[in-house]
Amino acid sequence: MGSVLSSFFGGEGAAAAAESSEPSRVTTFHSSNRWQLHFNSSKQLNKLMVVDFAASWCGPCKLMEPLVKDMSGKYTDIDFVKIDVDELPDVAQEHKVQAMPTFLLLKQGKEVDRIVGAKKDELEKKILKHREAPKFAA
Repeated sequence: MGSVLSSFFGGEGAAAAAESSEPSRVTTFHSSNRWQLHFNSSKQLNKLMVVDFAASWCGPCKLMEPLVKDMSGKYTDIDFVKIDVDELPDVAQEHKVQAMPTFLLLKQGKEVDRIVGAKKDELEKKILKHREAPKFAA
């Protein structure tokens, strides 16, 4: 059903048109085990991770995709991750995702913020709030 709706609403073509020639810094996980390894290793670092829980059939998710990709290029000190809720429902359930898109902001494995919906400005504001400020020598 999702693929039917996706093709009806311009799924594949819209996503391809939104892509630029720049390689994406957003890591997409297709395996719960690989995600778990990445998640567990992130607990050792004081680095912000932004997890985009999305679905291929979700219109607002498609709208946010190029914006998240742009943010990943702008904020290179942040780990951007994408998880398809239909592909990894166990991961979505573990993080209590109930709507798409949902963006989790994690630090050392703990949720520091959550944005539900296609709210680019709110996402960027919260990224800046939780991003580790660069340290300068005194």
